[in-house]
Amino acid sequence: MGRKNKGRKIHGVILLDKPLKISSNHALQRVKRLFDANKAGHTGSLDPLATGMLPICLGEATKVSAFLLDADKTYRFKCRLGQVTATGDAEGDVISERPFEHIQLADIEKYLPELTGDIMQVPPMYSALKIDGQRLYDLARQGIEVERKARPVTIYSLDVISFENGEVELETRCSKGTYVRTLAEDLGEKLGCGAYVTELRRTSVGPYQTGMLTLDQLMDVAEDGFDALDGLLLDLDSGISDWPVVELDPDSAYYMKLGQPVQIARAPTEGLVRVYDGDQFIGIGKIQDDGRVAPKRMMNL
Repeated sequence: MGRKNKGRKIHGVILLDKPLKISSNHALQRVKRLFDANKAGHTGSLDPLATGMLPICLGEATKVSAFLLDADKTYRFKCRLGQVTATGDAEGDVISERPFEHIQLADIEKYLPELTGDIMQVPPMYSALKIDGQRLYDLARQGIEVERKARPVTIYSLDVISFENGEVELETRCSKGTYVRTLAEDLGEKLGCGAYVTELRRTSVGPYQTGMLTLDQLMDVAEDGFDALDGLLLDLDSGISDWPVVELDPDSAYYMKLGQPVQIARAPTEGLVRVYDGDQFIGIGKIQDDGRVAPKRMMNL
C-alpha cells in the first residue's frame, strides 16, 4: 500500500517573499508546515543568496506550478564592477581583478542593447542544471569544469536603476532559463573590468506582480488559526489568469472529468485553456486539431 500524504487537503497559492540565506526548498517546507498542507511545490528555485517572489502552490495548485516555470520573470540585482568570482556572485572566491574606476554610466548604457532581446547564454558551472545526470554545481565543487552549450533566452528589458562607486543596480524582465549571474558577468566582460552579483531579488513571476508575504507575516497570521491562513491563499487558477477561458455545460464537464475530449462552441482554435464548470475552475485543457477540448491537467477537488 502507498503511503498516504499527511496534512490538510488545502488548495491555493501563496506568494512568499523568500528570505536571504535559505534554500527555496527550505522555504517551501516552512510554508507547508505552517499550513499543515498535504502537498506543496514551488515554481522555480531561487539561490540562497537571492530573495523575493517564490510562488508556493499547495494541494491541487501544484498541477499548475509546472506552467509557471515557463513564465517570464522580473529581477532587480546589484553588480560589483572590477572583480570576477568563481560563482558569479558574492559566495565565490575572487578569481580576477581589473581596474573599473574609469567606467561611467554612459559606458554601461552603451552595452545594454547588446544584452537585450533574443540572446545566447552559457549556463554557469555553479547552477542546478544537469549534464549526464550530474548537477553542474556538484561538479564545480569538485573542481571539474565541463563544456556547456549556449542556450537561447530572451531579455525583454534591461535598465540601470543606479550607479555609484563601482556598483551598478539593474532591473531585467526575462524569459525562463535566464541566469542573472551570467548577465552580470557578460556585462562585466563587455566593460573590460569583470563583474559579479552582490544582491539579487525576484520581483515578479508571470502574472504575479504584487502581494508577497514574508515568513514572519505568515507566522503572525498562523497564530489566529488555519481559517486566517487559508484566507491568504490565491485561487488555483491565479497563475494562469491570462489564459483563454472555456466554460462547460454540466454534461460536457462530466465527460471531461472522465478524461474525454468535448466539443465546445466558440472555443479558441489552439493552445492551452482554463476550463470551468460554471464558476469552478476544474482544470487545464488543450485544443485538439479537430477543435475539441481535451483534458490536460484536471483538478481533483
